[in-house]
Amino acid sequence: MATQTYSISDLAQEFDLTTRAMRFYEDMGLLQPQRTGPGGRNRTYSARDRTRLKLTLRAKRLGLSLSEAREIIDMYDSPRDTGPQLRKFLDVLAQHRRQLEEQMADLEANLEEVKVHEREARALLTRSGKPPRGKTVAA
Repeated sequence: MATQTYSISDLAQEFDLTTRAMRFYEDMGLLQPQRTGPGGRNRTYSARDRTRLKLTLRAKRLGLSLSEAREIIDMYDSPRDTGPQLRKFLDVLAQHRRQLEEQMADLEANLEEVKVHEREARALLTRSGKPPRGKTVAA
């Protein structure tokens, strides 16, 4: 039975990436295609590479850095004991969750400040006899 392989354009199209992004992931050590042809210019990706790419993109959606993604994904290449892998993944996720919560708190504070300024500006316009335009903000 033949093993499924993919060209760089196959995977780029499937995951809506550029071939440049694919080469960047290879440079980062996330993908390791077989190199063939003159000067090794042709890349052939395995099912393992496809899975690693899928996991990389999932990690990016979670907001992890590529180095964090690579570290976690590399751990899954030796699946004898998944305990350390899962603990590392949980540690990285907890750290990322804390960062997101801090960013969310900052955004909420910023949003409240914008609302205050909007209310003040609308009140000044109303007092000046010029009705405010645009979306009104609840107090």
